[in-house]
Amino acid sequence: MKVYIGGYPKGRWYNRWFNWYPEQIQYVHIDRWDTWSMDHTLAHIVLPMLQQLARDKHGSPMVDAEDVPFELQGDTDKQEYLIHDRWDWVMKEMIYAFDCKVNKEEPFMRFDYATEKEEMIAEQARISNGYRLFGKYYEGLWD
Repeated sequence: MKVYIGGYPKGRWYNRWFNWYPEQIQYVHIDRWDTWSMDHTLAHIVLPMLQQLARDKHGSPMVDAEDVPFELQGDTDKQEYLIHDRWDWVMKEMIYAFDCKVNKEEPFMRFDYATEKEEMIAEQARISNGYRLFGKYYEGLWD
């Protein structure tokens, strides 16, 4: 796989005056083997992007109360104060899920099913929830 995405055009004064907006150069080449284990291939791209977004974010989208732990659900009067805390928690869960895909074995390979069944189920549930949150808040992945 080869990917090149150029810089985004800047909104300079001469762009508006001369009606000149250079296009963003994009190049994506997908080899046949890139789709063999596409979830793993994409995780290598998504993980560093999520980590950078969590580090450099300038805002937070709205997060539903049912998607966060009880302590972040809060009162309806104080919802605006919890927006950033909720988004930080969602980002950590997404990063955890993709980090497990990239850097760890699957839970069923790490745990002994006979003695650690509950831990394995809890780990897989957390990973699956991170992927679910990624899908649900995909349009909130902006800076």
